[in-house]
Amino acid sequence: WFSSCLHFVFKCRTCGPRLCLRTTPGAAITARFKHFSASAMERNRLQWDLSPEQIKSRTDKLIHRAKQVYDTVGDLDIKKVVYENTIKALADIEVHYAVERNILDFPQHVSPDKDVRAASTEADKKLSEFDVEMSMREDVFQRIVTLQEKCKPGNLKPEAQRYVERLIKIGKRNGLHLHKEIQSEIKSIKKQISELSIDFNKNLNEENTFLLFTKDELGGLPDDFIDSLEKNEDGKCIVTLKYPHYFPTVRKCYVPETRRKMETAFNSRCKEYGENTICCRYEKTLWVYAVVFKKLLVGLFSDLIMCFLPVIHSKKNTSTMKLDSRSLFAPSSPAVSGRRNGKLTGKGMGCEEPPFPTVYSLECHKTNVQKTKTSFSCRLNYSWQYCNMIKQQFLIFLLSLCDSTPHTSLVSVTYDFLSRGGSLLLWQIDMYIRFSSLNFICWDIWKVEGKYGHAACFDLQPGCILLDGSRMMSVAALVANFTKPTAHRPSLLQHEEVETYFHEFGHVMHQICAQTNFARFSGTNVETDFVEVPSQVLENWVWEKEPLRVMSRHFKDGSSIPDDLLEKLIASRLANCGHLNLRQIVLSKVDQSLHTKSSADTVEEYAKYCKEILGIPATSGTNMLATFGHLAGGYDGQYYGYLWSEVFSMDIFYSRFKKEGIMNPKVGVEYKNLILRPGGSLDGMDMLQKFLGREPNQRAFLLSKGLHVGELQIS
Repeated sequence: WFSSCLHFVFKCRTCGPRLCLRTTPGAAITARFKHFSASAMERNRLQWDLSPEQIKSRTDKLIHRAKQVYDTVGDLDIKKVVYENTIKALADIEVHYAVERNILDFPQHVSPDKDVRAASTEADKKLSEFDVEMSMREDVFQRIVTLQEKCKPGNLKPEAQRYVERLIKIGKRNGLHLHKEIQSEIKSIKKQISELSIDFNKNLNEENTFLLFTKDELGGLPDDFIDSLEKNEDGKCIVTLKYPHYFPTVRKCYVPETRRKMETAFNSRCKEYGENTICCRYEKTLWVYAVVFKKLLVGLFSDLIMCFLPVIHSKKNTSTMKLDSRSLFAPSSPAVSGRRNGKLTGKGMGCEEPPFPTVYSLECHKTNVQKTKTSFSCRLNYSWQYCNMIKQQFLIFLLSLCDSTPHTSLVSVTYDFLSRGGSLLLWQIDMYIRFSSLNFICWDIWKVEGKYGHAACFDLQPGCILLDGSRMMSVAALVANFTKPTAHRPSLLQHEEVETYFHEFGHVMHQICAQTNFARFSGTNVETDFVEVPSQVLENWVWEKEPLRVMSRHFKDGSSIPDDLLEKLIASRLANCGHLNLRQIVLSKVDQSLHTKSSADTVEEYAKYCKEILGIPATSGTNMLATFGHLAGGYDGQYYGYLWSEVFSMDIFYSRFKKEGIMNPKVGVEYKNLILRPGGSLDGMDMLQKFLGREPNQRAFLLSKGLHVGELQIS
């Protein structure tokens, strides 16, 4: 699947203000497409043209249908409980519910219609409340436990046994084995957090703050960027706080006051929503967490997560997890040694520029480091012409092929192409679907108002076994906020945006390559501290010469990226990595801190760790955590998983792909079969050991940061 991505990435054709499909399938594709397209389309149950009224009515119908199944299972005579009338019944409704729920709640993130977004948000709230109710069904839980007690070892297939164990583990996490009053308290908390998370994401998606600047106030930014900005009646540039505007401004603008205004506004987003902000309401619920989880006899919410959720490592409590993070990037370690006021020294770890005392100067400082130094003190000698040239190498891609024949990828996934823009009324121009014999991939990648503000992969339809024994087509959506092409210029990406795209595409490939029996284990439904492994593995391909040459070209003359510039680009990966890893530790520590206290001030917690670990105080009056989506995105106490996953992803890449060939089909097939295909049906650690042939370690991770490990070093 790597080469199926690389062969066509960034080689699209654009026409006017919209991206147009200009691929004509060859005869072989057309014949094969006709052979299976009808049955494949039948397996795609998704629908995106619902009105607000239809969303509301279908939400009610879905709840009614699912409740009937739960009631039936809950009413079963304990003595008559068997696999078919409990586990199979629950698994079958779970498939239908997952698909239908995505039809109803996904539009809130991407629909251009505000009324549809609002209806979808309300549907999400209603369904989330229903989810809580069903998760707290003690009668259903008792029948699952009874079934487990009845089953002799070997009676159930491994994945079915795992499914039963998972349901029981979740039931215990919800306190269904405890007294009614405790269950009631837990249910109340779950509903509060569910509503809080939905409101938080809605506020963030609808956030539309912009600032006005003159061209002089944007000094240092490339002309093409300034020309792409909308202007008000006075001719001032409208700069939003979305990533495609924010990061270029704070990194390249040489006017300090402009950067200060942008950073302050960016980290003040959603701060004024009062009771709807995650921070205000989160602080009010922390004490309830503490009371209830003490009754669960686990002490802390983060310990509850470690005890009852599947985690990749064996150290399943808060104190040992903290010890692990300190061992990687302790203040005395080589990775972050030096002055913590911003002067990060050591091979590949930072710069020797003057210390920066403020947050708003940080991104600009990091850009200067990248422009002037590599980890080996070589001059990168980037000029803005060079930076623009790099950006021009990466044309954004959608549905386009280099030729009319299908590409067989490293893992033998063959793609055919089908434009579905006309029938996908929800996204119209902006959403397209790539067709394959197994699955769909949807793209919604242009920046529009009211849309999900970051980049993400959404699992829309699980690739699992249906009631009739057939396999459902897996469908995933890649959502991003790249700058749209214009009538005179295609959409061009910065290299970091290419890396973001590859990261999310790694999630997409995980979703569509998984082949499981149960929807609960499909695709990315794996351990939280393993879920980022496939996405982080794929990021490595945008830092290697061979794939970079294949997927890049100058948008005007089609020339390849010069070798010297390519080498400098690859070398720049180590610039600032000390700070980047420290920031991940800051966020991980804040996340853990909020989940290990009975009360906390989110502003103070974030400021404390910024000062303690980064040596840079947070800007006064801001509250970055008010827009920290992972607090409301299901990562509860597990944000550390990003760094933890990177340990495993680097081990995979360097130990197998880098060693045996980054385009080696044999390694690619093994990766698909051993890491992607199982989904969550196996433990992440077991999958890693099979693929690596040993237990994973952090050696490759440290080497990838430019650190010496024994006698080896990665250059």
